[in-house]
Amino acid sequence: MEQSAASPEPPGPRPVLGRDSVQVPDDQDFRSFRSECEAEAGWNLTYSKAGVSVWVQAVEMDRTLHKIKCRMECRDVPAETLYDVLHDIEYRKKWDSNVIETFDIARLTVNADVGYYSWRCPKPLKNRDVITLRSWLPMGTDYIIMNYSVKHPKYPPRKDLVRAVSIQTGYLIQSTGPKSCVITYLAQVDPKGSLPKWVVNKSSQFLAPKAMKKMYKACVKYPEWKQKHQPHFKPWLHPEQSSLPSLALSELSVQHADSLENIDESSVAESREDRTGSAGGEGSDDDTSLT
Repeated sequence: MEQSAASPEPPGPRPVLGRDSVQVPDDQDFRSFRSECEAEAGWNLTYSKAGVSVWVQAVEMDRTLHKIKCRMECRDVPAETLYDVLHDIEYRKKWDSNVIETFDIARLTVNADVGYYSWRCPKPLKNRDVITLRSWLPMGTDYIIMNYSVKHPKYPPRKDLVRAVSIQTGYLIQSTGPKSCVITYLAQVDPKGSLPKWVVNKSSQFLAPKAMKKMYKACVKYPEWKQKHQPHFKPWLHPEQSSLPSLALSELSVQHADSLENIDESSVAESREDRTGSAGGEGSDDDTSLT
């Protein structure tokens, strides 16, 4: 993928287009997400090293709500293993040193649910959380997982965390062989707060590739781990295994960023530690918890 000038982007999933009602993505939404993951026009390459590349796309109407796209080659990880790792929240608690708490809340359809995730941010930023409607779709030997933020009446914003907003976030996993694949991460997220420009730059050019590399390490270790932890339990592949309560879409509403309180973080200063990336968070390569 080469750098190119901005051009009209393909239509995104319904939540991105500003729909006010909560809807489970349909086939058209998955196709448009895939098209955007594969698009070359309008993306500026900001990082490329060791099989990991990062592109950034600014959004004209609000440049703080930029989109990021990160792609990684996995030469010895099958697509289905990567798909399992992204779904398996029990395993995520082992490999994701960022996570504070994560759990599934309710089931919407056989391939959609609502979930909670909170994560640590590099100090002195406040930690964040998000409630999302997640949906997934196997497409032959490829897979898509995507989400957007919703409001759930039982999980309002917390005083000790900043509620972030996922406008559109997801993964496209493309098989390139029996034991290899390529993953593309596409995200448009409003982290709320008042993040300084250096934080956004660091997120796109440093944290994203670090997180992808950590995910890759987790994928390599997953088959052995899963053999010891309910090896046949994969409700994302076998919906009948799910014990989640059902939830009506009418119970949810779309989470708009402008309805959340703004937390002022503009006084955060960039230290040498932050510039070198040793502030922790997703930048950590520590995966000792996997053993």
